[in-house]
Amino acid sequence: MKQPPAKRDNQDKPVIWTVSISRLFDMFRDIMLEYDVSADIEPIHMGFEEAAQYLKERLQTERCDAVIAAGSNGAYLKNRLPVPVVIAKASGFDVMQALARARKVSPAIGLINYQETMPELVDFKTTFGFPLEQRTYVTEEDARAQISELKAGGIKVIVGAGLITDLAEEAGLTGIFMYSATSIRQAFDDALEIARLTRLESARGRHHPAAESLRAKHGLNDLRGDSALMQATRKSLSLFARSPATVLLQGETGTGKELAAQALHRESTRARQPFVAVNCGAIAESLLESELFGYEEGAFTGSKRGGHAGLFEIAHRGTVFLDEIGEMPLTLQTRLLRVLEEREINRVGSMRPIPVDVRIISATHCDLESRVKEGKFRADLYFRLAVLRLHLPALRERPDDLLPLAEWCLKHALAAMGVRPHVNLHAEISSCGTLLQDYGWPGNVRELRNLMERLALFLAAEPLQALTPGFVAKILPELGQHQYALNTVNAGNTVNNLPEHESLELVMEKFNHNREAAADYLGISRTTLWRRLKQKA
Repeated sequence: MKQPPAKRDNQDKPVIWTVSISRLFDMFRDIMLEYDVSADIEPIHMGFEEAAQYLKERLQTERCDAVIAAGSNGAYLKNRLPVPVVIAKASGFDVMQALARARKVSPAIGLINYQETMPELVDFKTTFGFPLEQRTYVTEEDARAQISELKAGGIKVIVGAGLITDLAEEAGLTGIFMYSATSIRQAFDDALEIARLTRLESARGRHHPAAESLRAKHGLNDLRGDSALMQATRKSLSLFARSPATVLLQGETGTGKELAAQALHRESTRARQPFVAVNCGAIAESLLESELFGYEEGAFTGSKRGGHAGLFEIAHRGTVFLDEIGEMPLTLQTRLLRVLEEREINRVGSMRPIPVDVRIISATHCDLESRVKEGKFRADLYFRLAVLRLHLPALRERPDDLLPLAEWCLKHALAAMGVRPHVNLHAEISSCGTLLQDYGWPGNVRELRNLMERLALFLAAEPLQALTPGFVAKILPELGQHQYALNTVNAGNTVNNLPEHESLELVMEKFNHNREAAADYLGISRTTLWRRLKQKA
């Protein structure tokens, strides 16, 4: 008679599940053999909601120390599972190698990433003399639309993750997969380390039900900078952390609003409870409601058996971070106000109130007071959200931090590629001070980090190359675009910052109605640009 499997204990190997529905599944399965001695690894061929429900059911009776996924699938699972989710990421070298393979197929290349473009590639076509169209997507339907649009524009080859390459080939294009075995091995190594730490914590009796994937990863020290403004910012965050009141974080794109929210959570008494983040501008209204409040079985066509807990339930006793709160639809603003006032939620399709104890931190790059006056944001909700307020300073407002930050970002980017920085890196960065400081940094610290990653890639390719102003200007040509910087100097980066001789229509014509390029020029998100165009229509 076949014996049942031996019951696992804390001395067994770590248990890791890999989750993918694309060609990444085969790569996971091949590489997992190399880790057979170190961990018990199982590949799961599922994705998104199906995978989330399946894994949750198994986790009720089985142990899993970490999940590995990638792209939009990984982002979807990260805030929905009570175990750590390690996101496999393509390195800069992976992207360059993929572009090189794509160039052999066609000179016209499209690159599609989940949610964010790669700013370090914006001027890639100028530097290397061949066209490259970058797009982003949020849902599978959005990805299909982006691919169709690129195909109509004459693009023959698409670079991206598994979902993108599968959809590209489905559309009759060539798909170039941009993950390498080295990057996947790094994900496995990260998962093993997380599993080891999690089990060590459990063995010491400090295990807590809050999942690693729902914990804030950044603290006050990650808000780098020694300027008076940054010292005051960290001091305010430490003070606000002592209070249970709501906090509104304001500041331009790339100033570190989510990082500040995580630091607030980690400094508070809720630090060991869940930290759940959601971008209100990146999810369709119909989906955002069910994501925040959950739904009951049968609430709508396609709803899952047993219903679905919303993010407020998942974050019970912890913190909910509502990014881009200014983009939240009015109907949902009313429901959010109820959460703040009654401390309870109702799932979609249910009249049964569910008590929730959460602290709400919200963030926006737009002027909420103006939106209140325009009737696009509830005044009562605004005042409830803004009990405590903090403005995250733009990078140009703290010039003393610029060069130290650039050096720090460049060192870490080089280290990530296994490259030792030049001995005289500090002096070389200082020699480029004028070039860096004359730029307005509309994308703030995020843009600085991305540009330093691009610079690191070229330095790694030419180890003997000195970091001179001429070399930096060649690799980072946007630093010479002073007018671009001047056009986006106001907090919020709204279309109201347009020079007198330009209008929204002229900007769209200037970029041949390419919304991504126009949004980059204006320093706003594509969602905000879409909303402004809709208002003009």
